[in-house]
Amino acid sequence: MSWRRSFQTASGITIEDSSSSSRCAAAAYSYAAPAIRDVFPQADIFMDMVRRSYAPVYRHKSFEFGEARASGGKIAQRVHIIDADGIPWEALYTLELEPDGSVKISGCVLLRPGQAV
Repeated sequence: MSWRRSFQTASGITIEDSSSSSRCAAAAYSYAAPAIRDVFPQADIFMDMVRRSYAPVYRHKSFEFGEARASGGKIAQRVHIIDADGIPWEALYTLELEPDGSVKISGCVLLRPGQAV
């Protein structure tokens, strides 16, 4: 599975259609980097944080990949999001390459278009 496909699965596209499903929560949680899993030790705790802090990611009308840059085992991926209310957002995800070759999400910052990082 490519890093982009892994990211696409982890970043909410599979969650949006069945957000109450524990299976989807477990799938999304499986793409969290170890440091995030340390802070949120269970999938339901993690998904509660996503619902509360990253609503545009959790519920959106559109989700489109923007520019990506990779360097030294790290990836920065921009994603253009239109939230459930039609408001545009930019998400800047950071991903890291794990020793087993998988790619895990290590962070996300939500910005309004034009807002500085």
